[in-house]
Amino acid sequence: MATTTETTAAVANAAEAGHEAAKAGMPQLDFSTFPNQIFWLLVTLVVMYFVLSRIALPRIGGVLATRKGTILNDLSAAEELKAKAVAAEKAYNEALVSARAEAGKIVAAAKADIQADLNAAIAKADAEIAAKSAESEKRIGEIRAGAVEAVTEVAKDTAKELVAVLGGKADAKAITAAVTARLKG
Repeated sequence: MATTTETTAAVANAAEAGHEAAKAGMPQLDFSTFPNQIFWLLVTLVVMYFVLSRIALPRIGGVLATRKGTILNDLSAAEELKAKAVAAEKAYNEALVSARAEAGKIVAAAKADIQADLNAAIAKADAEIAAKSAESEKRIGEIRAGAVEAVTEVAKDTAKELVAVLGGKADAKAITAAVTARLKG
């Protein structure tokens, strides 16, 4: 059973190593290694300083400068576009006012043309109405004259017949004078 003795020896060796480590403590706090730790700390800091100052920071600075230039260019382009937009809006408003004024002129001209055409049509219609009215008045005058003559004839004939029926002798001159006097009022 040699294996149990070997195992016991291994356990004893491990226990001894553990005791030695416990005596030494943490290696970072061992004052005997402080000069070595300080040396490597300084070497690491110097290497980090040179890596940062020669490689990383110039690249970062270049990126920041490029970014700042791009931002400034974009801002100036935005200002230019804003000025162009303001100018375009002003031109649009001026064109709109001009178009409205032109439309007003066109509407006024169209109204004037329509009014002139309407006045001409009214004058023509008035002339036609006046001509037809004069013609109608002439016809009415003729009809009136014819009606008066017809009424006079009918009145004379009726008067002659009445005088004859009543047993008198009809005098044409007296009947005409009586009918004319009665028609006058």
